[in-house]
Amino acid sequence: MDTTNTNGATANPAPAYGGTLGSHLARRLVQIGVTDVFSVPGDFNLTLLDHLVAEPGLNLVGCCNELNAGYAADGYARAKGVGACVVTFTVGGLSVLNAVAGAYSENLPLICIVGGPNSNDYGTNRILHHTIGLPDFSQELRCFQTITCAQAVVDNLEDAHELIDTAISTALKECKPVYISISCNLPGIPHPTFAREPVPYFLAPKVSNQLGLEAAVEATAEFLNKAVKPVIIGGPKLRVSKAQQAFVELADACGYPIAVMPSGKGLVPEHLPHFIGTYWGAVSTSFCGEIVESADAYMFVGPIFNDYSSVGYSLLIKKEKSIIVHPNRVTIGNGPSYGWVFMTDFLTALAKKLKKNTTAMENYRRIYVPPGIALRRENDEPLRVNILFKHIQEMLSGKHAVIAETGDSWFNCQKLCLPENCGYEFQMQYGSIGWSVGATLGYAQAAKDKRIIACIGDGSFQVRTNLIQIYLGVRSLPNTH
Repeated sequence: MDTTNTNGATANPAPAYGGTLGSHLARRLVQIGVTDVFSVPGDFNLTLLDHLVAEPGLNLVGCCNELNAGYAADGYARAKGVGACVVTFTVGGLSVLNAVAGAYSENLPLICIVGGPNSNDYGTNRILHHTIGLPDFSQELRCFQTITCAQAVVDNLEDAHELIDTAISTALKECKPVYISISCNLPGIPHPTFAREPVPYFLAPKVSNQLGLEAAVEATAEFLNKAVKPVIIGGPKLRVSKAQQAFVELADACGYPIAVMPSGKGLVPEHLPHFIGTYWGAVSTSFCGEIVESADAYMFVGPIFNDYSSVGYSLLIKKEKSIIVHPNRVTIGNGPSYGWVFMTDFLTALAKKLKKNTTAMENYRRIYVPPGIALRRENDEPLRVNILFKHIQEMLSGKHAVIAETGDSWFNCQKLCLPENCGYEFQMQYGSIGWSVGATLGYAQAAKDKRIIACIGDGSFQVRTNLIQIYLGVRSLPNTH
C-alpha cells in the first residue's frame, strides 16, 4: 500500500494495526508528517495519550503547560509543514488558545487535540470538573470556533473516522489550525471503521481558472513591460501559497530589484543578485526604500499591510502603480481584479511574459553605499547590541536558523543578511511575547539538521523560561544558541 504522506516523505512501515480510534488518530498524524506531538497530560486525555505513545512513529514531548505546547507546535509546523499538540478539557483548551490564535494569524496547519468529556455525559445535566460550573460542555468549542478553520467534536464512534479525517484534511488545505475534541472514554474502543490501516490522504491540487489566469498574466505583463523602473516585493503569504520557488524563477527572469516586506523575511532568498533588502517604509534597509518608492510600478507578492508592516500606514505607495498578488487573486492598480488565480500558477506564467529590465537595479547600484563596520569593543566596555549582532552575522550559514522574538529582536534581526538555506522565523502578525521560546523547541525538534539561534529579550524569555527544562529533556539545547 502507498504510504507516501502529503509532504512527499515516506512513512515508516506500520505496526500491527490496533483498530481503535486512538490508533487511527496516531497513524493519521504520522501519515501527514507529524513525528513529534507536544502535550500536557490531564485526566481527560490520558487514554488517548497512551495510544499516541504506543505508535512507533510518534514521539510524545511533554510540556510544562499548554501555552508552551501550542507555541512548540507552531514552531514545529514552520519547519515541518504541520504540527500537533494534545491538551485536556477546558482548562487545557482555554490555556492553549493564544498559541492557536497565533498559528491562525501566521497560516500554519496546527492540529489541536483535546481530551473531551465522557460521551455518556453529553445530553445530561451533569456538572464536570475543569469547567466553569455549568452543565454546558460547549464553552471550549465556542472559543475555538473563531481561531480555527474546522472543529470536530468526537463523542461517538459512528462518525469519528469522518470527523477526524475531515478536520485534518481541512487544516492541510487551508493552512490553518483545527480543533479536535475526543471523548475520554472512546480512544481504546474498537470499531469497524478502524479495522484497517487508514488509507493515506490525497489532497486534490488547487487549479487556477485558466481563462482568468491568462487574462491576469496578459494584463500584468502589459502593465510591467511598459514601466521604466519596476520592482517586486515579497510578502508573508508566499508561505501559505508555497510559491517561493516560483518567486525566485520570476526574479531571475525579469531582472527587477527584489525586496521583501519585514513580515516576509526568510521567505525570499537574500543571496539573489537582485535582492536589495527589506522594504519597511521609513525604516527600510538603506537605499531599498528609495528604490521601491521611486519605482513607476511595483508588484507586491503575498503582502499583508497591517500597522506594523506599513509603519503606521505611512508607506509612500500609490495604488495606481501597484499590482497585488494574493494567494488566489491578482489586482492590478485601480483596475481589474482576477479571482481564482493561484499565486504559483500566476508567477510561473508571468515569468515567461516579462521583458528583462534592470534599470531600477542599476539605479540601486549607483546610490548604494556599503554599511559601516561596528567599532571594535574595548576589553572593559559593556557588550553593545551592534557588536553582538556583528558576531551573529559572522556565525550564520545555511546550517543555521534564526528565531526572532517580538520586540527589539525584530528590528535587530531584520538587519541580518541571511545566507542561502538559512532559516528565519518570527511572528510579526500576532506578536505574542514569549512565543519564540516555545517555537524554538518545536523548530529544533522538526529541523534537527539546523543549529538554532534564538534572539529573545529578557522579558519575553522570563514569560516562558520554564521551557528550558524541556529543552534539556529532549536534548534540543545543544543545537540551540
